[in-house]
Amino acid sequence: MRPRSCPAKRRRSPLLLALLAGAAPGLAAGRAGAQESGETIALDTITVAGSSLGTGGPQFTETATGPVQGYRATRSATATKTDTALRDIPQTVNVVPREVLVDRAETRLTDALFNVSNVQPGGTIQGRSDTFIIRGFRTQTYAIDGVFMNQASNFYPVQRDLADVERIEVLKGPASVLYGRGDPGGVINIVTRQPSLVPTADASIQGGSFGFRRVQGSASGPVPGADGLAARLSFGTQVDPTFRDLAGRDNSRFFIAPALTWNPSPDTRVSFIGEFTRQDTVYDEGLIARNGRVPLDNISRYYGEPFSRYNANANFGTLKVEHDFNEHLMLRQVLNAQSGSFDAIAARATGVSANGLTVTRRTTAATSTYASVDSQTELVAKFDVLGLHHTALLGVEYFNGYRRAVTTQGPLSSVSFLNPVPGLALPGALSLQSDLKQKNELTGLYAQDQIDLGYGLQLLLGLRYDTGTQFYFSRTPTSTAIPPDQQLSGLSPRVGLIYRVAEPLALYASYTTSFKPQTANVFGVVNPPPETGEQIEVGTRFDFSPDLSLTASVFDITRNNVSANDPVRTNYSIITGQQRSKGVEADLAGTILPGWKIIGGVGYTDARVTRDTTIPVGNRLEAAPLFSGSFWTTYQVQEGAWRGLGLGVGVTYVGSRFGDISNTYKVGAYTRVDAAVFYDLNEHARFSLNLKNLTDARYIEQPFNQFNNLPGAPFSVLATLTARM
Repeated sequence: MRPRSCPAKRRRSPLLLALLAGAAPGLAAGRAGAQESGETIALDTITVAGSSLGTGGPQFTETATGPVQGYRATRSATATKTDTALRDIPQTVNVVPREVLVDRAETRLTDALFNVSNVQPGGTIQGRSDTFIIRGFRTQTYAIDGVFMNQASNFYPVQRDLADVERIEVLKGPASVLYGRGDPGGVINIVTRQPSLVPTADASIQGGSFGFRRVQGSASGPVPGADGLAARLSFGTQVDPTFRDLAGRDNSRFFIAPALTWNPSPDTRVSFIGEFTRQDTVYDEGLIARNGRVPLDNISRYYGEPFSRYNANANFGTLKVEHDFNEHLMLRQVLNAQSGSFDAIAARATGVSANGLTVTRRTTAATSTYASVDSQTELVAKFDVLGLHHTALLGVEYFNGYRRAVTTQGPLSSVSFLNPVPGLALPGALSLQSDLKQKNELTGLYAQDQIDLGYGLQLLLGLRYDTGTQFYFSRTPTSTAIPPDQQLSGLSPRVGLIYRVAEPLALYASYTTSFKPQTANVFGVVNPPPETGEQIEVGTRFDFSPDLSLTASVFDITRNNVSANDPVRTNYSIITGQQRSKGVEADLAGTILPGWKIIGGVGYTDARVTRDTTIPVGNRLEAAPLFSGSFWTTYQVQEGAWRGLGLGVGVTYVGSRFGDISNTYKVGAYTRVDAAVFYDLNEHARFSLNLKNLTDARYIEQPFNQFNNLPGAPFSVLATLTARM
């Protein structure tokens, strides 16, 4: 254990205490930003609201699971499951720290990931969840603190709240050697805010265009009467009617996350995080493509009905115990349990008439439940052999998850393409479309060794073997034969080499692979084959200064046995043959001058079908632009009468994209300009005004298929008042 350091006591403002009490009842007092992560407490020089204050305080030490000072992270555990410097990882890892989320007033995971090159929103699944395109490939799940959400489901049933997010990390490319299941484009890992023995609290009230309103907060501190025990409680609640004409309905979400850490001895660390989310939203498919494009004359156009709705809950808890036998050997045990459900009923588009004037529809209703358990047992050893330093990881993971989804459908009258008028009553009885049951049980054995070869060379070796069974049965009125369990197995190797040419420059090359059981609903196919992928990547990391870093890479990914939206039966998927993504990207993050920070990246990705019997070879992959890029920069006055005043500006460019794998329609490129002005009244309070889409550009942000295309929001304003202690 490293020695703990506590900040000097400060006077508490009565006005600040009143604001915190009104925004988040029961928040504990304390100054924001001090965090405890594993064996280290982040000292009082960091505030979660992004203040640059406190530079004269104790030295800040970053850890892989704790806060980041400014916009530039230096360490991560996402790629290795060990606390490793980013420059010592032979694979691209991009980190979006909490300070960026605060400065940009982000409320969507989608917006947060615009700060990462070659990552695009991939569709909300009718306002239900978050999906992303990473290096050309879609991913519909993510990890929280290194644990994937239930892989027996093909999407997480709620949209992610950011109230308890410390940092968002994107590991580019396949990562099955550590995570087992996963998409070849990459892994999104959300690192949560940890409890602290130093009292902290923050709360924000937000209001903005189109009736958006939100309250969020987080408080942490020691638990009285329990030595070494700290607790944190984070929450967020919001109502969002949006710019869409949703027949008088709006969207709401409530999120709460309790967390505990306990150090019963200097060598033992115990932590728990729980998250509980309730979401009630309108089932919104967005706009419809016609004649090869999506009309943008009216971005609020809605093809649903007042009864179209979606209700979901998602819950999980993760317990982690770490014990140091000595300075060379550590044992880690992680236990995770998840459960959730959703129910929906909606008017869904099924086609456009030959003359393009009418949209045919049906009524669809669905109920779904899921649950899973995940156990990870890992041994981390540090030792020297023949003069070479090793950091070795040995692990075993057991996963058992299931889901059941029942879908029914019935007829519904058509509406006008240009002027749909909602107002129909809830329809009567519906007939069975499908009754899907799936269960996955997998055991993974994995090993990794990080070897310091000397002379600036480091070698990373890894190997994982997964084995298990999958039951997958979609009963339909014409298909009732129950299939047998499918035996699954896969070998996932990984190798990477790093050469630190000089202190600020590191070069690397790596080969990584992926393995993923299918969770797609494929018409007429039982137990579809698992998906596999492999990547070759060459890259570099260069530190312009101790506070500003550039990462750049070239990659080539091949993906086999890929599921995609069925172009004929839109409720189903098809298994395509092979897809390939090649590209280049660069990301910059850090501080240019005192008070001047920047984060952003540019990317080029050519993602296509390379072998198939259904989809034409050469077709571009859906929602994947050739070119994309973004940057966000802020400057905050450091001295003088205007000290605390900050300005921010950002530009996002996304190239044109095909909306489906059949390339039947295309959505245009767009450029969005955002800005912000904020003022730290003192070290305890901030007021900010964020302006998004300053030019009021009209564009499709998230294409998914012909009937599901979410337009980007028009010009909007969001005001935020934040209090922190």
